Amino acid sequence: MIDAQRYPLLARIDSPADLRRLPEEQLRAVADELRAFLIESVGRSGGHFGAGLGVVELTVALHWMFQTPEDRLVWDVGHQCYPHKILTGRRDRIHTVKRKGGVAPFPKRDESEYDTFGVGHSSTSISAALGMAIALARQNREQRVVAVIGDGAMTAGMAYEALNHAGGLEPEPNLLVVLNDNRMSISENVGGLTRMFGRLSASRALNAVREQGKRLLGDKHNRAARFVRRWEEHWKGMFVPSTLFEEMGFHYTGPIDGHDLPALLGALRTLRDLKGPQLLHVLTTKGKGYEPAEEDQIEYHAVGPFDPSVGVVKKPGGGRPTYTQVFGDWLCDMAARDPRLLGITPAMREGSGLVRFSREYPERYFDTAIAEQHAVTLAAGMACEGMKPVVAIYSTFLQRAYDQLIHDVALQNLDVLFAIDRAGVVGPDGATHAGSFDLSYLRCIPNMVVMAPADEAECRAMLSTGFLHPGPAAVRYPRGSGPGVPVPEHLDPLPIGKAELRRRGRRIALLAFGATVPAAEQAGAELDASVVNMRFVKPLDEALLETLLASHEALVTIEDNAVSGGAGSAVLEWLARQARTVPVLQLGLPDRFQEHASREELLAEAGLDAAGILAAVQRRWPSLRTCAVRLA
Repeated sequence: MIDAQRYPLLARIDSPADLRRLPEEQLRAVADELRAFLIESVGRSGGHFGAGLGVVELTVALHWMFQTPEDRLVWDVGHQCYPHKILTGRRDRIHTVKRKGGVAPFPKRDESEYDTFGVGHSSTSISAALGMAIALARQNREQRVVAVIGDGAMTAGMAYEALNHAGGLEPEPNLLVVLNDNRMSISENVGGLTRMFGRLSASRALNAVREQGKRLLGDKHNRAARFVRRWEEHWKGMFVPSTLFEEMGFHYTGPIDGHDLPALLGALRTLRDLKGPQLLHVLTTKGKGYEPAEEDQIEYHAVGPFDPSVGVVKKPGGGRPTYTQVFGDWLCDMAARDPRLLGITPAMREGSGLVRFSREYPERYFDTAIAEQHAVTLAAGMACEGMKPVVAIYSTFLQRAYDQLIHDVALQNLDVLFAIDRAGVVGPDGATHAGSFDLSYLRCIPNMVVMAPADEAECRAMLSTGFLHPGPAAVRYPRGSGPGVPVPEHLDPLPIGKAELRRRGRRIALLAFGATVPAAEQAGAELDASVVNMRFVKPLDEALLETLLASHEALVTIEDNAVSGGAGSAVLEWLARQARTVPVLQLGLPDRFQEHASREELLAEAGLDAAGILAAVQRRWPSLRTCAVRLA
């Protein structure tokens, strides 16, 4: 429970309605308490940190000015939503964020009526909010709709598709887009749009003149109003370097200081009553109010539990490398050998392990910002001209570029390597970030080679295999560390389509893909079963499968991917083509979205730890508990 002595105002706010009962002059104190409470609570639990600190005043102003939840408030991505959750009835549970059964790390519709749209991926807010505004208008309902989007999320094409649509609609939708400009996404923003936002300057006098002109001239469609609007755009171009939003049909206001509550409230009070598409540009500081987070905005984007009086303490090196680190080291080593290698990331330099590469090979490093579709087709274009692009991307984000993967890369059989991080069970970030589907959506694509390493050394070897293969290839690996296998320095590839028999047993063969191999080995020892590290999802090692069928009575496929259409399905399809009938048990992720919890908890819940595999096999074949001769 919240300490009412330390947080006297915040302790009284169980919903935005309670916030709106407070006089405007007390909102500054509310914001100060909210920021202090956020620092304390995330220090206890860990979670997304810097983005929430940057929108404290904005969150207070929006919930005080608009009648949420009747007025719809749509957050983009959701990194910045912790203050929103605290003000909307989840204050006393915010310390459970990301834990099993706790508060979700992103807005989630079934968690609260104030979370109007579920989110976790970037740049969806304007499209969703526009849809809401259209639907409300069709029903003659007067609620306002507000989308809050960061300047990082504004680098994605989807945001501009929505702006373009909204600005051209008739009748005009009543939609307010708040552009939260802090010059950051997870790392520094890149690209021409970022430079454009940096050049924009406040023009309060211009906005005042415009509003007075609208009142005097009335209907925007009359001849005088149209003339003045065109004159205004040319005049504004003399003071503001870009009229992009105005040209797209939005009334632009700003930029204003996003930490100046009176200025925020004044702007929102005006915009709340205006009709048509509006865009409010606010300037904020990621990590505002906590000096270490302001100074190191990348480090404090998301944190584990820490002592706010000390700050985040970096863990000493020397432990097992993560798969991400294995990739980052391989990328630099292969780049030193092959000058054709180019590295691409859609705004995930730190998360995908490209920091070292970006420093050692800056001319060969390309951050496309939050633009997964562009990143994949960019790689295709590079490959057309003889380069060897490597796209480092999370499994959940590659889903956003699926058409480009098929149409622009695989269809043309282009030489692109996809290094797919956070594959399989991811954990605390929840269903929006789960890498549960990549084996299913990759293996059905012609020309693709699809690999899943069992350990760190194999990951390095598979990256070399995919890079040297003349065509599209994917290596998918999990979040975190592997089993601790030493990583060699060489860059030797593996033979494509060849699995590895790790244990020779009897009666039953466990076919394990990727990160499930260590658990399968433990279960196999208990069952006296054969254990195969399959390595390749596509192509399968058909020769080894034939050998196994000749000496085993049943097969078990094990994968940290959705059972539907996954690696196990590939084995079943091969059996069907061969007209072979043999008992097969498929183990993998269930046909539902997994909630947030630790990776270990989710694997156990799905029955993909050693105990779960053992139990599933013995349920299917109880005779394995006895000395029965044959399996049914």
